[in-house]
Amino acid sequence: MDKLVDLLKRLLADLSAYRIKTQYYHWNVEGPNFNEYHAFFATIYTAADGDVDTVAEHIRALNAYAPGSFRRFLELTTIQDEDTIPIAIEMVARTYADNQKILASAKAAHTAADELGERGVVNFLEGLIDAYEKQAWMLRATTKR
Repeated sequence: MDKLVDLLKRLLADLSAYRIKTQYYHWNVEGPNFNEYHAFFATIYTAADGDVDTVAEHIRALNAYAPGSFRRFLELTTIQDEDTIPIAIEMVARTYADNQKILASAKAAHTAADELGERGVVNFLEGLIDAYEKQAWMLRATTKR
């Protein structure tokens, strides 16, 4: 069970970092198609915000404590911090790369949950994986020239 909890904590940290980073892009995007990018990033960070809460609740349901400090999230996340303001299309490309990290974390947790027979966690993660795979398609389609 400890392995599953640790993987869910990593997923929680990744989703938290992803939410912050995509909201940062939402605030700072500029240029052609501003409205579309601005709205697109809002959709992404809003979805991640809800996913953060649900992952934390699954951690608590497994009788563990969910991390919540910036320090702990930085220790756990696989997503790099962002302190530059890239052009819009680069924001999308970086978001796609981070989306792939979310998927990797979710799939690792799914495997562990399945091995333990934690059906509720498995079902939740299957829905999350489906949503982030759809998001990956949209991000890839946005970067096509």
